[in-house]
Amino acid sequence: MSFLAIDIGNTRLKWAVYPDGATPGSAPLRHGAVFLENIDRLADEDWQNLEPPTRMLGSNVAGDAVRRRVEEQMEHWDLVPRWVVPSPETAGVRNGYDHPTRLGADRWVAVIGAHAHARRRGFVGPVLTVMVGTAVTVDALSSDGQFLGGLILPGHGIMLRALEGGTAGLRVPTGEVRDFPTNTSDALTTGGTFAITGAIERMARLLQAREGRAPLLLMTGGAGWKVAPALDVPHELVEGLIFDGLLAIDAARA
Repeated sequence: MSFLAIDIGNTRLKWAVYPDGATPGSAPLRHGAVFLENIDRLADEDWQNLEPPTRMLGSNVAGDAVRRRVEEQMEHWDLVPRWVVPSPETAGVRNGYDHPTRLGADRWVAVIGAHAHARRRGFVGPVLTVMVGTAVTVDALSSDGQFLGGLILPGHGIMLRALEGGTAGLRVPTGEVRDFPTNTSDALTTGGTFAITGAIERMARLLQAREGRAPLLLMTGGAGWKVAPALDVPHELVEGLIFDGLLAIDAARA
């Protein structure tokens, strides 16, 4: 028996298979990732020799059309597709969003995964969950498991494309992060990085002021490694935080 976890983001679909009874932090038996335009190859390529899973749970922010394409790739399995819909409370986390079901599924699942990580190591303080991908999200969780809200801002790529589209003469190669950039490439890269890290650091200060303790800051996402070196607050990179959240939700529903 096995469990298939699926994370459909704005650019890629990531998947992982776990043994039955796996908990957050467990290593997957198999895993992979494809760009959204290649979803229709999953059954014939990535999943061709996959042992049929007995359960699946997915997070999807790419819309119903993409979800249906993924479900078509699973039709050869005797499997009921299940997709996360944010709720008022799941797996020990209470949803403080004004309209809980309107919270992005990826944000909800990542916060639940971060909460599970904190509890597994015995940390009972606040948690700040950061996802760095096409977009960047920075979400705050109180010490007693209340999702307090968070930020959404553009990722590096969106920032650069916006500048290129709205400003003449800025189509330059990617630069490096410098304290005092002296060329346009470095100025663009540093500006985007500091915009993201500045938002993260401000949220960390706000959460510490509210809770009276520095938060555990967990960062995930395909571009997290680019941002992490410029971040001036203690943090950890956690690969597969959404998968950990899916494992926690599946266990809570069992």
